Amino acid sequence: MAEASTFLAAKRNLPLRVAVVTGANKGIGFELCRNLASKGIMVVLTSRDEKRGLEAFAKLKDSVWNHVQVNNAGIFGAILHQQAFVKATELAGYFPSEEQASEYEIATQTFELAEECLETNYYGAKRMVEAFVPLLHLSDSPRIVNVSSIMGLLKNIPSQWAKEVLSDAESVTEEQVDEVLKQFLKDFKEGSLKDQGWPIYFSAYTLSKAAMNAYTRIVANKYPSFLVNSIGPGFVKTDITCNTGVLTAAEGAENVARLALLPNDGPSGHFFLRKEVSSF
Repeated sequence: MAEASTFLAAKRNLPLRVAVVTGANKGIGFELCRNLASKGIMVVLTSRDEKRGLEAFAKLKDSVWNHVQVNNAGIFGAILHQQAFVKATELAGYFPSEEQASEYEIATQTFELAEECLETNYYGAKRMVEAFVPLLHLSDSPRIVNVSSIMGLLKNIPSQWAKEVLSDAESVTEEQVDEVLKQFLKDFKEGSLKDQGWPIYFSAYTLSKAAMNAYTRIVANKYPSFLVNSIGPGFVKTDITCNTGVLTAAEGAENVARLALLPNDGPSGHFFLRKEVSSF
């Protein structure tokens, strides 16, 4: 989610604040649109699928919307076995651990899905940020909120090398993040995830979110006048969790909205779990 400029608002007689929400046709993104619009912010609702985006627009037609198609929405990088996933989640009381995922065989991963997951969750979001940086430079309150996940915590990645690269808050570079992801895909293709220290279940999703957390710090360091943060909004009832979460999509969206509306002296370069700053 990126907030546009008050400069453009004044020039075009738009509301003072404008927000672009990606992946907004359903789930947290959809509820984030509703949340921000209710606070008087003009929202640009975007979706990778035009038909679904227009359907979401129709549901929110009482507010002021524009529709733009942007390639950025979360995917899991695996085919969920829904009944097994729901059972494991109910027993865990939260998102299943890797041991539980293995025991109940809750998902099937393929190399093609792993590539798509990284392309969408990381590289798609990265392109979105790059596209909006010029506009954000014109704003007196530029904000970027990257929706991540608790699964992206580095403790979920056994590889010490990957942890060291992605945890270097001050000097990690985009090229180093790319190197980690390329090595992950290489090892995935060769069938050596476990031997090379990568997570076994939801591995691409975990890497995509860990990479996004690292990129969040890169952008925050590069643009000190921006407030750039990532967030795990909580275990939310959405399609991606087979609606087994403990929070509603609206409750998850409220956690994201809070970061989008931080005061100018707010924190930057952090990862939040719901309302609290977390380690990476």
